[in-house]
Amino acid sequence: MKTRYILAVDQGTTSSRAIVFDHTGAVVSVAQREFAQHYPRPGWVEHDANEIWSTEASVMAQAITDAGIGAADIAAIGITNQRETTILWDRETGRPVHRAIVWQDRRTSDLCDELKARGLDDEVRRRTGLRIDPYFSATKLKWLLDHVDGARERAAEGKLAFGTVDSWLVWKLTQGAVHVTDVTNACRTMLYNIHERRWDQEILNILGIPPTLLPEVRSSSEVYGETGATLLASPIPIAGIGGDQQAALFGQMCTEPGMLKNTYGTGAFMVLNTGDAPAASRHDLLTTIAWQIGDELTYALEGSIFVAGAVVQWLRDGLGVIRTSEEVERLAASEPDNGGVFLVPAFTGLGAPHWDSYARGLIVGLTRGSTAGHIARAALESIAFQTMDVLEAMRADSQVAIGELRVDGGAAVDDLLMQFQADILGVPIVRPRVLETTALGAAYLAGLAVGFWKDREEIASQWQVDRTFEPAMAAERVHELRASWREAVKRSRGWSGPPAAH
Repeated sequence: MKTRYILAVDQGTTSSRAIVFDHTGAVVSVAQREFAQHYPRPGWVEHDANEIWSTEASVMAQAITDAGIGAADIAAIGITNQRETTILWDRETGRPVHRAIVWQDRRTSDLCDELKARGLDDEVRRRTGLRIDPYFSATKLKWLLDHVDGARERAAEGKLAFGTVDSWLVWKLTQGAVHVTDVTNACRTMLYNIHERRWDQEILNILGIPPTLLPEVRSSSEVYGETGATLLASPIPIAGIGGDQQAALFGQMCTEPGMLKNTYGTGAFMVLNTGDAPAASRHDLLTTIAWQIGDELTYALEGSIFVAGAVVQWLRDGLGVIRTSEEVERLAASEPDNGGVFLVPAFTGLGAPHWDSYARGLIVGLTRGSTAGHIARAALESIAFQTMDVLEAMRADSQVAIGELRVDGGAAVDDLLMQFQADILGVPIVRPRVLETTALGAAYLAGLAVGFWKDREEIASQWQVDRTFEPAMAAERVHELRASWREAVKRSRGWSGPPAAH
């Protein structure tokens, strides 16, 4: 039988990537291009949806070429994407009516406060598993309808289409033939009822969102359509979709209840498999859908950290203390500890378990002896501390003993950070051999749909450990660091407005 491959389209917050995987789950080729971040006002973050598409289309072609294969050698395409980012486009022309509003954007904080003041938070949480927050797509979409000239009228006439990034990519790949999303992305919009598995008409009515805007919701592993005739030399089935964090959970083979992973990307996202029943959180975590394969739906608890790897980008682009992201570990290692410096990277508010959209970043504990190394170390440690906050909430909600944390994403290659993470959590950190688990999860979902892999057992046999980091720090020092971190977080809260209610 001819050797065939899976192409994973990995559309992230700061770059578009495409990765070719072979049947063993090994990476054959990777192509990546960064794209522009737009910050028109404080707290606002936007992307050009056309640039998202053009960069993704170019890296797809490059990855296929670099692998030394042709489109006919690709068995299927799997898509994984930054979630919650909201795109509204014209169905006839395919043109976006506005820049995409990114998941990090906080422009709808006041609207969310109004909805909470109306007593809607508990009901929205009961239906969607999510709390009312600017993070999710629903209020971003309402903002677009309210602020783009003529958008609400055109939407009422059925002339506009809404989608998260997966929907936009499928639309472009199929040249406008298919308007779909999958359950993992739909459940992040704050418009999808995760119990009844449908768009929630009552929430749509509250926000004034016409249902004609919305994509059809499908499973995470099925053939949705084929690439258009003029895109690639041969049509390729598009057969898997997973929002980036759910795709990473699947790529890490956390397929049994109680297994969890943390992805260190622009943000950091911890996800715990809770099996076939949604688990309500008492500690401000999100109840979400992990994936749907066939008729089988798997649920998860998730803690979302808004700024993880982005704090390293800030050191590079904002402060200029490093020239490349890779330099941060060396700079941090130039000091034996943080020198009493703590950095809370609440640049766009705080996510789980605090959910304070008015929090802002701060650095505390500076002295005349503080160095760039101390700040770099504090920045890296902030990623681990935020992960600690989420894991403690997850332990309390699930009542599950956490045996290990599987890690992936760009910052997982940083040994200093991973060792500190093990120390501060007190559990082993397990890093897999293939760190491209988000893209790998999308590839697995697509491959299962077309029979490239027989079943999940075959896939699970491919997962291999690169390194395990064991806790080694003295308990007294861990206690001191945790206490100082919590005090620093407390001082960052409510900086740009009223503190979030507890």
